[in-house]
Amino acid sequence: MTTAIETRGLTKQWGDLKAVDDLDLTVNQSECYAFLGRNGSGKSTTARMLLDFIRPTGGTTCLLGGSGSDPEIRSRIGYLPGDLNLPRTMTGHDAFDYFGGLRRKSGGGTRNSLIDRFGLDPTRPVRELSTGNRRKVGLILAFMNSPELLILDEPTSGLDPVLQEEFRDLLAERKADGATIWLTSHVMAEVARVADRVGLINDGKLIKELTFKELRHQATTEITFGFAEPLGPESFDGVNSVTAVKQEGSDLVLSLNGGVGDVLKRAAELDAIRVETEQNDLDTIFIQLLSGNESS
Repeated sequence: MTTAIETRGLTKQWGDLKAVDDLDLTVNQSECYAFLGRNGSGKSTTARMLLDFIRPTGGTTCLLGGSGSDPEIRSRIGYLPGDLNLPRTMTGHDAFDYFGGLRRKSGGGTRNSLIDRFGLDPTRPVRELSTGNRRKVGLILAFMNSPELLILDEPTSGLDPVLQEEFRDLLAERKADGATIWLTSHVMAEVARVADRVGLINDGKLIKELTFKELRHQATTEITFGFAEPLGPESFDGVNSVTAVKQEGSDLVLSLNGGVGDVLKRAAELDAIRVETEQNDLDTIFIQLLSGNESS
């Protein structure tokens, strides 16, 4: 499988601070890779090093078989920085014309479609735009030339919920068209929609990689069974997938990590009269994974 992004030993250090520490990363073509971490964990620094906007202290990067500083390579990449800074007098049209010219592609039809899709007035100067509208300009700049590789740093920051959903639709469409996507995000709904794999970064180090399917399997499900008479927690001893049991009156609350077949069978044997289920959301799973690595 052809590699779209590859880093080896990538490191960025400022004084005593290692913003990115010995990062080995491989992203295959047509894959969506979500790079997740808290503020200050090294996500944006990694994005900037990939495109050679800042130079690494050590290690190497390779994008689409070349360097992110190569104009030919960069013309095939759509980039959305975490904080887009444009001249305050520049309008959206000015920005699209200027950056389209640098890439020697106008992106005309796609650009006009995106302007309509995101409801942007491209005649207004940047100084008059809200945070959300400036974000729309950045998204259109990143997507308008239908790039092979998208590098997106917190792409929905500042967008309202309706436009966040519109963005997720767009991302899914580009992925279906074969684009490679590398994104940082705090919004797990973006990850849930399109991510094939997830990398967790903390204090500059890549601490865990897993497929999105594996991430979902980290979800600890809680099942509450109601019984006519109180039963002790030992009633579910030895049942597969049960990690903890607590008693609340005549209810037993089970924490599970795995299938529920054996649990339901035991509950039926015990004549359960009520069942309620609850599953952790992905944000909770992410926090649990980080906490587990910090304590290990």
